[in-house]
Amino acid sequence: MLLAPLRLKKHEDRRLREGHPWVFSNEVNTALTPLTAFAPGDLVNIESADGRVLGNGYVNPHSLICARVISRDPHYHLDQSLLVHRLNIALSLRERLFAQPYYRLVFGDSDGLPGLTVDRYGDVLVAQISTAGIEARKAEVIAALDKVLKPRALLFRNDVSSRALEGLTNYNEVALGEIPPQIRVPEHDAQFQIPVLEGQKTGWFYDQRMNRSRMRTYVHRKRVLDIFSYLGAWGIQAAMAGAEAVICIDSSERALQWGQENATINGVAHKVTALHGDAFDILKDLRAQQEKFDVIIVDPPAFIKRKKDKKEGLQAYHRINQMAMQLLSKDGILISASCSYHLAREELLTLLLQNSRHLDRGLQVLEQGHQAPDHPVHPAI
Repeated sequence: MLLAPLRLKKHEDRRLREGHPWVFSNEVNTALTPLTAFAPGDLVNIESADGRVLGNGYVNPHSLICARVISRDPHYHLDQSLLVHRLNIALSLRERLFAQPYYRLVFGDSDGLPGLTVDRYGDVLVAQISTAGIEARKAEVIAALDKVLKPRALLFRNDVSSRALEGLTNYNEVALGEIPPQIRVPEHDAQFQIPVLEGQKTGWFYDQRMNRSRMRTYVHRKRVLDIFSYLGAWGIQAAMAGAEAVICIDSSERALQWGQENATINGVAHKVTALHGDAFDILKDLRAQQEKFDVIIVDPPAFIKRKKDKKEGLQAYHRINQMAMQLLSKDGILISASCSYHLAREELLTLLLQNSRHLDRGLQVLEQGHQAPDHPVHPAI
């Protein structure tokens, strides 16, 4: 297949040669290969300034990330055959890592499929497309997933704000089979009902699986506060690991109802209390009531969604962690997480230290976790 060239400016190929999979619009020689000549999702050969092919991928002239590398080998480009191959590789890795078919099957660039996320819930798949290049090949994605996994059902949850950056509209679509209103997912010795049609993103947050396992070490006979609890993944497992009492906080009343159902399923409803409302307001009220907790979990949504939001987002991370520390008992344990790409691990540690010093409390880092291995990290990103 003959692909149109996308020529880079002089010296703009170094990052790609070092393994990075993105091309930014200001790196393209638009005099030779104008971006306006391409339609979103077109396949291209990415070339250095002297015309050497660096790899191929797809392009979106309307996005800051104007091209994404699919293959360094000119013999392979994004089609159903390559999709099947990459899915089989991703599946092989997950089957080595997990005994049961519940995991993130595809994690975008890290699995060689930029713009595609697929979560597996047994024989049900929930996928998300975030780029025009994958959107243009949705039919091939469906066919490849069907060939590799033969799922009972496939749901696209294409309702994330990042799609707007690619000029894509939001929608949800059942592509194969029939999606049940709830799916039961095992995690460690717990069972959770997941409302994939109504829940957040693709329904469940597999990325914290290993960290939730480590949390269980700290909660026996302790009073636990789970902030931004969603379906109760942290709090319910804390109760099952011997916590004396657990309070779950979330702004979604429906999520708290689902969480209470999950507490009942796991036989710990008598230990779990739900508080509905804004987390900052509830923490303020708990402090006024002089409440104290032995273990507090702060696992918020991304407060920094875009680079320009960093200042405001940092303030939110500072505030929520400081308020949590104010509720910690003596020798209490804080489990603090961030899923913001623009907040580096070192910055989170720095703000935790600043908060502890502001409150005149000592701080020790006992463990540092990261996303689970079904969310592999692309070392160049």
